[in-house]
Amino acid sequence: MDFFEINRVLEELPRTFAAPCATTWFKVTENANPSAEEYRDKVVSFMRLFENAFSSGFPEGSVNTKVLREFIDQSLRYQISNVLSGSNKEVEKRYKYYVNHGY
Repeated sequence: MDFFEINRVLEELPRTFAAPCATTWFKVTENANPSAEEYRDKVVSFMRLFENAFSSGFPEGSVNTKVLREFIDQSLRYQISNVLSGSNKEVEKRYKYYVNHGY
């Protein structure tokens, strides 16, 4: 089954949703200088919110839903691994911008 659309969402999730939410979270909590690890962990926590929302959004019991969930689990684990290792260039760029330019 082709999951092109959801694959694009997962590829862009750290950049378009999780990193902006993490930056906003640090602003709201008045933490202008989180460590890179703290920032990455917060990005991942917002990525996991997507995982939770997805779990409740598709019908239970469908074979196609099971296949899709497996695809999302695998893809999300890969994206999370990239964020935590510092390999996601967009997340790293947003982190550096935030700590260097403050809020």
